[in-house]
Amino acid sequence: MKISHDLKLRVRYEETDQMGVVHHSNYIVYYEAARSSLMRSLGVSYAEMEARGVMMPILDVESKYLWPAYFEEELTVRVMIDEEPMARATFRYEVYNEAGRLINTGKTVLGFIRSDTRRPCRVPQWFVELLNK
Repeated sequence: MKISHDLKLRVRYEETDQMGVVHHSNYIVYYEAARSSLMRSLGVSYAEMEARGVMMPILDVESKYLWPAYFEEELTVRVMIDEEPMARATFRYEVYNEAGRLINTGKTVLGFIRSDTRRPCRVPQWFVELLNK
């Protein structure tokens, strides 16, 4: 199973530091925006997942900075799922600047927990079916 989804976004002024470079912490926000967009493209939002009784907390984040991004640049954030999730889901990210240069790579690992008990659970079958469409 290979899933890939691209989200385009423009760097806002408040995301930059005094040098006009995107502050490193914003890449994690970009990852979340791309992940949320991917989920909606699959036909389910995080809010709907939670209404169905499942939450997906972040367990681990990695981010590698290769090249700076600047104010007003349009970035493409690519999010990928390479394998079917079980108790955890791994999302990989590639961020490209408007020239097409790879400027950042990352990974997040999310768990699955029940909304009512906040206890770990396996990935819901309906979610696996969405991924395999």
